[in-house]
Order: sequence, then structure tokens, then C-alpha cells
Amino acid sequence: MNDSIIGILRQRKKQILTLWMKNQLADEGLRDDLMNNDDLRAQSEELLSTLVEEIATKNLSRLDSSSSSPLYELLSSISISRARQGFTPRETGTYIFSLKDALIEILQHERADNPQQLLDEILKISKLIDSLGVVTFETFIQGREEVIRRQTNEMTEISTPVVQVWDGVLTMPLIGTLDSSRALIVMENLLQEIVRTGSGIAILDISGVPTVDSMVAQHLIKTVNATRLMGAECIISGIRPEIAQTIVHLGIDLSHVVTKATMASALRHAFATMRLEIRRPSSTSLTL
Repeated sequence: MNDSIIGILRQRKKQILTLWMKNQLADEGLRDDLMNNDDLRAQSEELLSTLVEEIATKNLSRLDSSSSSPLYELLSSISISRARQGFTPRETGTYIFSLKDALIEILQHERADNPQQLLDEILKISKLIDSLGVVTFETFIQGREEVIRRQTNEMTEISTPVVQVWDGVLTMPLIGTLDSSRALIVMENLLQEIVRTGSGIAILDISGVPTVDSMVAQHLIKTVNATRLMGAECIISGIRPEIAQTIVHLGIDLSHVVTKATMASALRHAFATMRLEIRRPSSTSLTL
């Protein structure tokens, strides 16, 4: 990078920051609910200072390949942080590309008497900011994928609760599609609760599972077998007529598994197995 441009960037850094902030604040999509103006200015000032120092110590043409540099590390950290905060890709892209407009405006003012030099420097600055934009989007996607994975795991945990409805009786209501990864979590959670509570009966309620195909049935059978290995009996409830027809049509053998149409039926079976009887108090035994 030309020493004179380095001097311009250092001398006009405050003006560049002011223009950059002006460009960001002028954007109608600015999310001041996610980051206030003071924090935005501090973040922008840190990135601008790091950019100027990076340009001063390295050749401009090599900056786009210096992925381990402090500049790229800082930009990656900002992008991931914005993804976690809830910014959109457009908002994050606007953040870095609005810096290009500020830099070009300063160069146009300083190089007004030398169009060829101005053109060369604008091309170099544009190439640099564009490479920073690529890094911004790449790391933003990584941050968004991390958020999605975490939310997916949290939703999976929420959608596979194990509830102890009686001493020795556990229930696990399943809602949504039962794929391989979720089936593994279902099995792990259920087995852990059987060990923790010492329960002898577990009820898997599939009322909230929209469809049961051969893959879902195999997952359920594996869960039943694993439960039996732990010394507990597993009951599958929520067998709707359409699910029963599908299971028969697919030729899936559930003859060795206790199945019930409703959770209530499964609970009655569980109580009968445990030789428990629940009675309503007779009206004659009530005293006022």
C-alpha cells in the first residue's frame, strides 16, 4: 500500500469513522434493539483501527489471504457475535460494505486532482472490502449454524420429556417426526430415567407423531428392547386407527409389544401389571 494512503487513513481516521457511522445510522434496517449506538460505534472504531494498522504493516494485495491476521480474527468474531444476537445476513453485510463507501468518499476528496491514482486506490480498497465481506458472510453462516444447532438440541430436549406419573411408572409423550438422531435421544433419556427412578414400566405415547413408517417402527422396537434389557416393561400408547392400518400394511410385527390406543388405557394396563387398583370414594362414606 502506498505510504501516502496510509497517512491519509491514519490522519482521517476520525472522519472515516464519522462517515461510516453516518452510513450505518442512515440505513432504515438498522437494529438499534439489538445493539445501541454507543456499542456500534465502539465496535466500528475497533475494526477500523485494526484495519488501518493491518494495511500499514502488510501489502494490500496480500490481506485477502491473511485469514489468521488480527483483522480477520476480529471481523470473524464480530460476524459470529452478530449471528448470535439475531442480526440478518443483510444487516451484517451492510455493516462492512458501508465502510467501503466511507473510505471511497475520503479518497475522492484527497485525490480529486489525480483521477488515475484515485481509480487505482479505489479498486484496491474495493477488493479489500469485498474480501472482508466474504469473510463476514462465511463466519456469519458458521455462527447462524451454531445457533440453529443449539436451538435444535434444545427443542429436541424439550420435545422428549420423561415424566414420572406414578411410583414406578414413567411416560414419554413424543411429538413430531421421530428420526434416527431424535430416536437415540429418546432412548438415552428414557433409559437414564429408568435407572434414576428405578421404574419398572415406561409408556411411550406416540399420539403426537404424525406418521409411522417402517423406520419409525424400527426405532420404537429398539427402544422397547433396550427398555426390557434394563428390566422394565415398555408400553406404546397413542395407536390411532390410521397408524394401526399403516403398521399392518407395512407388515411390521409388534405382537411382542404391548400397545394401547390411549394414554389412559396404557396407565390402566400399567396399574394392573403392578396390581394397583384406583377407586372412587363412595358417596355414602363421605361425611359433612
